[in-house]
Amino acid sequence: MFELLWDDVAYFFDPDLMGSLPDVRVPDASVEGWQAVLDLIGESGWKCQYSEGDAVLPVPRAEAVLSRPADAECPELRVWPADEVLAIFRFHAAEEIDFDVDLRELQGRERFDVFCGFLRAIGRRLGKPVLMDPEGDYGHPVLGFDVGSDRVVLLAEPPVT
Repeated sequence: MFELLWDDVAYFFDPDLMGSLPDVRVPDASVEGWQAVLDLIGESGWKCQYSEGDAVLPVPRAEAVLSRPADAECPELRVWPADEVLAIFRFHAAEEIDFDVDLRELQGRERFDVFCGFLRAIGRRLGKPVLMDPEGDYGHPVLGFDVGSDRVVLLAEPPVT
């Protein structure tokens, strides 16, 4: 059971207010961190699909995908931690693990719990915070996995209405 209640976070999951595709990230990452996430995905049994352009390929080692030429198309890894809940990882740089989620898929307690479990699994594996910024507002996280408390916490307060 997660400590946050849906009513406490629903504001931050409103696509009309936050944008439908917030950025989720793990700062201060490395190739080894990326590989740890790839290993976690493989071990978890989550459905996933790796692609480069239109080509669907087996999931490579992090070192291989992050050492591609600078002009190569950015690969993506689609991960479904549950049916109808999708996270899309993009391999922009070794220094930050980043992925998108669609807030329209994360409505309600059950899907919010899936999302929190996903953030928690990544954060625990890496021993690092996992932060969610509103779409287009990079660097201003509203919630995330806190390593010290070992749970997903609010990092911003919704406006008083």
